[in-house]
Amino acid sequence: MSRDRSDVRRVTIRDVAVRAGVSTAAVSLALNDRAGVSAATRERILATARELGWTPNTAARSLSGQQVDTIGLVLARPAPMLGREPFFMDFIAGVESVLVERRCSLLLRLVGTVEEEIEVQREWWQGRRVGGSLLVDVRIDDPRIEALAAIGLPAVAVAHPSLTGPFTSVWTDDGTAVREAVRYLAALGHRRIARVGGPAGLGHSAIRSRAFAEVAEELGLEEAPTLAADFSGEGGSRATRSLLSAVRRPTAIVYDNDVMAVAGLSVAAEMGLRVPQDLSLLAWDDSQLCELVRPRLSAMSHDVFGFGAQAARCLFEVLADGDAPSRPAPAPVLVPRESTAPPVGGR
Repeated sequence: MSRDRSDVRRVTIRDVAVRAGVSTAAVSLALNDRAGVSAATRERILATARELGWTPNTAARSLSGQQVDTIGLVLARPAPMLGREPFFMDFIAGVESVLVERRCSLLLRLVGTVEEEIEVQREWWQGRRVGGSLLVDVRIDDPRIEALAAIGLPAVAVAHPSLTGPFTSVWTDDGTAVREAVRYLAALGHRRIARVGGPAGLGHSAIRSRAFAEVAEELGLEEAPTLAADFSGEGGSRATRSLLSAVRRPTAIVYDNDVMAVAGLSVAAEMGLRVPQDLSLLAWDDSQLCELVRPRLSAMSHDVFGFGAQAARCLFEVLADGDAPSRPAPAPVLVPRESTAPPVGGR
């Protein structure tokens, strides 16, 4: 059962003033240890503040325009994986580009579960450590949406609006991009196209899976399996081996990120398959990794840096106005390179 908002509302200086029977100016003087109130009044104010659970605001500057010093970002993933994941490095760099303009900071925390994230976000908001947060990796029926909306956390969710409840969202049109990728491979002559996706519980993974199945049926493809992985190189390798060990292996594979696609390229070589003659590979996100390998990987190219900057700007709109319209980011664009070609012999 969700907590009532009144139970978790942040205690203000006005609350302390009303309980202590003094002015807000007197409370400000006492809490900031300034002259202007008697010792007895100061002690009464401090005791009242402790009783109410008041904590100092270390993040907000209480300024006109709702400016803040710090915004939050919590990622539920292991630290080593974050360091190997170009998407979040580029996304965070985009966020930071906006924070630099506003002389603000990013408070980043890695956790193991969404339940831990809820507690971290609640602690940050009630302790006034952040003025607002970005929510990423939004899941189907994500428990963060109800819990964080209940405490009044200002946030922007990086996900399709169908997943984000009352929060403003910034998202990419994953369904349209998946359809474009599959139609491109089908136009090259591929009839057995597989996909290595992200974790099935993620909202964007579900959207991509549904679009992949729909376009495969529309095009009458022979087979179109999707295997869920975890965005890591190891997960991409396992999924690729499984697909390529099938009696009727795919002639093309679409990957949900670049790290898994690079791993898939290595597995193809390990199994004696030539790319693109025997197997076409198509990555997502298009980081520098796609250009450094040989053959270079075709990709659905996505301006992840710009995506992060757009999400940060949208959050500052929410902080300034109390709300902001949800908006799509520019859609991924197909960039063909050497890893995709017609299947040999039209197989």
